Amino acid sequence: MKGKLYLCATPIGNLGDMTPRVVETLQMVDLIAAEDTRNSIRLLNHFDIHTPMTSYHEYNKVEKAVSLIEQMNVGKNVALVTDAGTPAVSDPGEVLVRMCYEAGIVVTSLPGAVACITALTLSGLGTRRFCFEGFLPADKKEKREILEDLKKESRTIILYEAPHRLVRTLAELYDALGDRRLTLCRELTKKFEEVTRTTICGARAMYEGEEPRGEYVLVVEGKSLLEFRQEQEQNWQQISIEEHMRQYEAQGMEHKDAMKKVAKDRGMSKRDVYQYLLSAEH
Repeated sequence: MKGKLYLCATPIGNLGDMTPRVVETLQMVDLIAAEDTRNSIRLLNHFDIHTPMTSYHEYNKVEKAVSLIEQMNVGKNVALVTDAGTPAVSDPGEVLVRMCYEAGIVVTSLPGAVACITALTLSGLGTRRFCFEGFLPADKKEKREILEDLKKESRTIILYEAPHRLVRTLAELYDALGDRRLTLCRELTKKFEEVTRTTICGARAMYEGEEPRGEYVLVVEGKSLLEFRQEQEQNWQQISIEEHMRQYEAQGMEHKDAMKKVAKDRGMSKRDVYQYLLSAEH
């Protein structure tokens, strides 16, 4: 029989957040694949876990995944842990999960701490609709494209950031989004946990004379739906009704359906759109 991959969530700070099920699983499996074995050995020692470890990280994620799958194919069970939190969330573990499915290996996830959800619940911002961007990319072009998309985002936005990049990221967010409400979460679940409800401008001012320390989660207010609709209405007013119709019909929409959508976009009745198009034909 083939072995199994266990995605084991570990604490993001407070060791008391380690679940008994994860401890039991880490003791039971044949091998633990860890992002950084030097970090994970401290966790394993604390819980008296003596299972062998191997490294699995960003720089060996494909070739090591092949090796781990070979071992699972002959019946070994493998647990995947990251330095902190849930594996495969903004983490190279997603590659191993995908390759396991392609190889017919069963994957299961043992839930536990995850920084983005912890920060969201602490933020005081809207939690019903949110998007997670993780770390913004280092590539400047790709980053610009993502920030351009976030300008239109009406959901609450969650980002991760390292201390040495925080000030620059706050400046880039301000340039792209303007000033928005922001909850800055630092060192979550640890002794010096800090949650600051402020704005993007307020956060920039905080770090004018203070060096950022610790790992950060930024929870940013999305564009209000009212503001989004007003901008959309303004955009539609810049094109003719005929052009508006052609845009929807080019997407494969039936003429009647396109007419309904144009009427809704422009705050008109369907009858008025029909009458306008009829008169334009003559």
